[in-house]
Amino acid sequence: MTENSDVTEAVAQAHRHEWARVLAVTVRVVRDLDLAEECVQDAYAQALRNWAVNGVPARPGAWLTTVARNRAKDLVRRESVLRSALPLLVMDDVVAGPEDGAGPHAVGDDRLRLVFTCCHPALSRDARVALTLRLVCGLSTTEVARAFLVQDSAMAARITRAKKKISAARIPYRMPAPGDLPERVGSVLDVVHLVFTTGHAAPVGERLVRRDLVDGAIHLARTLHELLPDNGAVAGLLALMLLTDARRDTRVSEAGELILLAEQDRSRWDVRQIDEGTALLTESLRRAGPTSYSVQAAIAAVHAEAPTWEDTDWAEVVGLYEVLRRLWPSPVVELNRAIAVGFRDGPEAGLAALAPLLAEPALGTYTYLSAARADFLRRLGRWAEAATSYEEALTMTDNDVERAFLVKRRNEVATHLD
Repeated sequence: MTENSDVTEAVAQAHRHEWARVLAVTVRVVRDLDLAEECVQDAYAQALRNWAVNGVPARPGAWLTTVARNRAKDLVRRESVLRSALPLLVMDDVVAGPEDGAGPHAVGDDRLRLVFTCCHPALSRDARVALTLRLVCGLSTTEVARAFLVQDSAMAARITRAKKKISAARIPYRMPAPGDLPERVGSVLDVVHLVFTTGHAAPVGERLVRRDLVDGAIHLARTLHELLPDNGAVAGLLALMLLTDARRDTRVSEAGELILLAEQDRSRWDVRQIDEGTALLTESLRRAGPTSYSVQAAIAAVHAEAPTWEDTDWAEVVGLYEVLRRLWPSPVVELNRAIAVGFRDGPEAGLAALAPLLAEPALGTYTYLSAARADFLRRLGRWAEAATSYEEALTMTDNDVERAFLVKRRNEVATHLD
């Protein structure tokens, strides 16, 4: 009999790596996203019970796919009305014919096909991203809500509406035709970017980085780049992710503690990823000029090129954020710009730049606003105010690594209050 902890970890690993593939196969059978999700969840529940008795199979993904598919077939057989009353998704087991994206543009990656399904123009932009995070990446509704800075209930309603829209519009599960790709790729890039950022700084859980999401996002971006090699925005997004992810192994200590950018061992940054990202950034700028992704990649490149924290060209970083705020007006961009101003001009200037954002509703539950303010106050020796801001930040994070870091900083500040 396999130990329960080993089984739980095996199921968790399978969820991280196989969810999208299992769901994609099951959707083909039942042609209904909600029903497919139920079948896949049943398969994972069965895995917890079965693997504890019979051991973890050699191919967990294949086992889960078989169980979910069989469960789906049983439901379809028992409820034959599904085929007539709920033909909700047009399926193509094999992409064929020029209208379906055959030839050099055909892509067999199930996750990418599912992303394009979720990113159909019939859905709103926010719904496309939310639905993909939920279905393709298997994020919980809470995780998706935090990525969007909204309440859980609002996100649950948004995802439900998106699924109903897919059902009503009979959105096809297939790659779009080559002529439709440019229209569709923007929302797909939004999805891939948000998957990456959610994995890069996980909103909940025991780990700072969810490697499955980061690696999955990079894989999707590479696939898109192969599909659309002349698209500058795709190249810019891939550049951004590679330049950012190059720091992955230095962001957490062996003891599991958060390491800030200023304190990371830059000799351990992935040089190959930095070189590839820099080349892609050049390609992106040449093909498309500045885009929101290429400007963010350029900011990441400034950090990658600085031999030490002290050598960071903060004037250039602030200038790039000025460009970014015009291309992509966003409270988060304003926050990051304010932080950069604080490093360029000092903590007083940083606090002044942060002040207007304190009334921004979208940042009302955003950990990093309170954490940034706390850091500037700490650097100024305004201990009581810093302690309060650290306490505020602690109420807004559900990530254990970030929480431990904030507790440590709060306690350091508290020693000056005695």
